[in-house]
Amino acid sequence: MNGAEPGRVLRWALVGWGLGHLALGRTMAGIILLTAEIAALLLVAWLTIGLADTSAYLIPFLAGAAFLAAWAWQAVAAYRSARAGMADVAAAPRAPALAVGWLSVPLLIWGAGYWLVAAESASPAAVLDRFVTAWTDDDLAAGTWPAAVIEGAEAAGAELGVGPDRFRDVRVRVAERSADRATAVAEAIHYERRDSRFLWVFAGSELVPVADRQVLTLDLVAHPAELPGGGDIGAVRWEIVDARR
Repeated sequence: MNGAEPGRVLRWALVGWGLGHLALGRTMAGIILLTAEIAALLLVAWLTIGLADTSAYLIPFLAGAAFLAAWAWQAVAAYRSARAGMADVAAAPRAPALAVGWLSVPLLIWGAGYWLVAAESASPAAVLDRFVTAWTDDDLAAGTWPAAVIEGAEAAGAELGVGPDRFRDVRVRVAERSADRATAVAEAIHYERRDSRFLWVFAGSELVPVADRQVLTLDLVAHPAELPGGGDIGAVRWEIVDARR
């Protein structure tokens, strides 16, 4: 076995799959791991593009987490092989842990960055959240939302008046839902104070929203989501298809 310095082997292994094995002289294992890394990256990208915003949003996330776990595993395997070939090397227990700890950086990037785009159309509630944000910001862009939705929402918004506070007393909720269809309503509300009990003993009061009138009705449909190139795994992508007053 090649007597490569373990620390150098570990550093190369953390740069890319199989580079540590190549540093050890294990050419075949290194090439296989490099090829596997490329294939795994393509797989994660393929799953992310096709499923990140659908009801199957957890699949790409878990695939990315598995990719990072495999990255750490092959790095540790290369380091241990290097240590086994150099039994007389002084132990440095913190160095490998510190080096592998750098993998927490891509893990944090993946874990945080993925959820910025994931699950946007995974459920009626997720789509409504995006719609309400765009509606209240007057940012219902053509191409992002159907023309009928933009027309109905703008008409309802104009009826509420002008100014940043016009949506303050508007509540949007899912009124009905089935496997592939849902209806949501936007309601003008006011708040009433009602008596309440804490732990069934202590008297108190609470503010309860009460609907005054319906401002807007939204129709949502769940469309089957296919992976790039075809392939239906049962995931759906929710979309608002109509808005009416």
